[in-house]
Amino acid sequence: MRIRDKGQRISSAPPIPHPPSPTRVVVAMSGGVDSSTAAALLVEEGYEVIGVMMRLWAEGDEEGATNRCCSLEAVEDARHVCQVLDIPFYLVNYEKDFKHRVVDYFIGEYASGRTPNPCLACNRHIKFGLLLRRALALDAQYLATGHYARIRWANGHCQLLKGVDRRKDQSYALYMLGQEELAHLLFPLGNYTKDEVRTIALQRGLPVAEKVESQDLCFVHDNDYHRFLRTHAPEAIKPGPIVDTAGRVIGQHKGLPFYTIGQRGGMGIAAPEALYVLEIDAARNTIVAGTKAELGRRELVAHQVSFVSGEAPSSPMEVTAKIRYKAVEAKATLTPVDENTVALTFVKPQRDITPGQGVVFYQGEVVLGGGIIA
Repeated sequence: MRIRDKGQRISSAPPIPHPPSPTRVVVAMSGGVDSSTAAALLVEEGYEVIGVMMRLWAEGDEEGATNRCCSLEAVEDARHVCQVLDIPFYLVNYEKDFKHRVVDYFIGEYASGRTPNPCLACNRHIKFGLLLRRALALDAQYLATGHYARIRWANGHCQLLKGVDRRKDQSYALYMLGQEELAHLLFPLGNYTKDEVRTIALQRGLPVAEKVESQDLCFVHDNDYHRFLRTHAPEAIKPGPIVDTAGRVIGQHKGLPFYTIGQRGGMGIAAPEALYVLEIDAARNTIVAGTKAELGRRELVAHQVSFVSGEAPSSPMEVTAKIRYKAVEAKATLTPVDENTVALTFVKPQRDITPGQGVVFYQGEVVLGGGIIA
């Protein structure tokens, strides 16, 4: 992708190919610098760009919440960017679908003793489900987002690759994309670093160039999970026993949704050695706690597995795997169990293997696929 101001290039990133004819692309706008810069770059390359923002969750508007991706402030920022770029802007309402597919799932998983990743559910069902279908219905050839990831064609198939900026790489959150989706997606920022993206935005005079990015879930005001769960699922919050690995009661927890595997502290237990959450047993409303030495595991099973290629392996294969978005990749052997389930055996024990979280499989910079830890 080229940077045209004064003939300068700020990156060695390859250019996005010019469309062979006027090609329509819908950009998923968030009101942030990433999606705004993606839209600007596509406009410069000659695409017919339409900005579309999803209205997903209204709760918090009355309190003036501004840290959410679809807050009123974010909507106005996205609209302003589209005005600067002279492209159409539309707001689509997916609140009912979002509540059903993401929020209810989020609550249900916590109530069941698992730790969900709602961004994975949103990407699967909303952004690359409903919004992609909406884009194609608008006669667009592509949906573009501001994700830091790349798509490469190889031997007639799409490969999903890590973003060049490894600090910002978001390929973990995209593992569910298959050939049908990738053929209609563009990730214009995949070959750039975050710093380069901000520079591009400043050069283009985008009003969000220096906007601080949100680190919170878009539907949890002030990132207060406890308040959200107390408000929306009070029936799921039941105090219960904390036991050690021998089954002895050593304390009382405040409710399963307030704990996650690997969590240190927060249990109100005085012990000679720091205690961690080892297991959450929803059937018995019990938390098992133990020492750091008891935390590591080498095996996991993942279900709801999908592979980017559309084809599951028929025999064991060596991969690296990430068990959380911020986790470091670890070497493992992937063994297929059935078409939707795999087993992973890690070379070294992993501390925070957490049911409900996504696990993503890689070979080098290529995303093979992923699933949900059982």
